[in-house]
Amino acid sequence: MQYKYCPCCSHPLQDGHDNGRVRPVCSQCGFIYYQNPVPAAAVILCQDGQVLLVKRKYDPKAGDWSLPAGFMEYDESPQETAIRETKEETGLDVSINRLFNVYGACDDPRSQVVLVVYVVESTGGDLQAGDDALEARFFPLDSLPTDIAFSSHRKALEKFANDHRWEQAKSQVG
Repeated sequence: MQYKYCPCCSHPLQDGHDNGRVRPVCSQCGFIYYQNPVPAAAVILCQDGQVLLVKRKYDPKAGDWSLPAGFMEYDESPQETAIRETKEETGLDVSINRLFNVYGACDDPRSQVVLVVYVVESTGGDLQAGDDALEARFFPLDSLPTDIAFSSHRKALEKFANDHRWEQAKSQVG
């Protein structure tokens, strides 16, 4: 969303220079519009070499697969977002084992996203497609669907699969 008018005083915004960038600026009250990425959280739940994915019910990318994920609410932490979104989309309760990685992505038409990805384990619940998922199921890490909705999810899955293969190889040697 691009503001045309100042949200503080309603004066029209104009292009102005701020720290080497051109940004919408209010010449009346000094407001500067910083278009920042939106934080989101996702989970990787892997059981017996299979990872949990959800088929998206709504656009963008309806019908494609993704990690259980969603945007942070104003009053929650990334960890709380990850746990809430997993429950909403899959019916599963999870606990966070560790931070996996953080990705920036520009391929969601709603906003640029900063995705915080956690590795989790299931602590209960029943696997079922939730509020904005058509389907929720496990896929073998070596046989993931090709229609993964977002680049950040693809990168996380690729890294996780590579890390998992590396851990498997180390355990067989050692």
